[in-house]
Amino acid sequence: MRSESIWTRALEISRKAIDCGSVIPLETLKYKSNDVFSDYELRFLKSPIPKYLVEYGPKRNPFIPWDPKLEIQSINYNHTLILNKYPVQIGHMLLITNSWKPQNGWLDIDDFDAIKNVDDNTTGLWFFNSSKAAGASQPHRHFQLLPRRNHENICPRYEWFCSLLNNKKAMKSLISHCISIKPRNKIRDSSSNDLFNSYKSMIYEMNLGDMNLNTKPTKPYNLLITSEWMALITRKTERSSGFSINALGFAGYFLGTKISDVDSLIKFGPEKILKDVIENID
Repeated sequence: MRSESIWTRALEISRKAIDCGSVIPLETLKYKSNDVFSDYELRFLKSPIPKYLVEYGPKRNPFIPWDPKLEIQSINYNHTLILNKYPVQIGHMLLITNSWKPQNGWLDIDDFDAIKNVDDNTTGLWFFNSSKAAGASQPHRHFQLLPRRNHENICPRYEWFCSLLNNKKAMKSLISHCISIKPRNKIRDSSSNDLFNSYKSMIYEMNLGDMNLNTKPTKPYNLLITSEWMALITRKTERSSGFSINALGFAGYFLGTKISDVDSLIKFGPEKILKDVIENID
């Protein structure tokens, strides 16, 4: 049983950070689909769009140093857990490297050790955007976590990914050819090597290059990690039909703006949008 002390601390710090203006929650209106395998949530911002949603990286690195009002706690020696300044939900966390590491570089065992450290205490939906083309808002390495309670829905398309893991959806999907998915080790005290080995296996399977020869992955990609599975999605571009798509888009979370083709999303579902940002079938 996870103690969820990290999440509790994140909520406590969030309240203080909101009061002093260090955290600015995104006020949204929500639309929810009712189709299980094509499920999604569409949100519209009530307030102006923060620059981080429309620009790639600020002039100043916000993680060196990070805002101490956002700090939750240190994780191992190389990572720190902080709050997201513009959270999707209250308690939205960022796991950042203490020193500079590029977002578009290869992930390493230290990264997965830090993820596992947090995950043993507080879990939910982890996501990672490898570069601008995959929806990353900062070039400094960071992973994001949306915490979830036990038996709470992880994300709108969770069951879709489970069906893909069980090979029940692959032949019917417009996007499954660009997804590699691996089951998580169910043993609670499994090591971070399990996650890292799955990552390396997916890198090989999706032809992202050789970690020993290439300085960085040859394609942009997203990662989604839950307690049941880990998925890697290869990308070609960041936008489709007026939507900026990061890893959350594949999880079923869409953020609409005045230029988004919302009618197509509602009429045809998310895969029509998502297929335009992934690799084409050769």
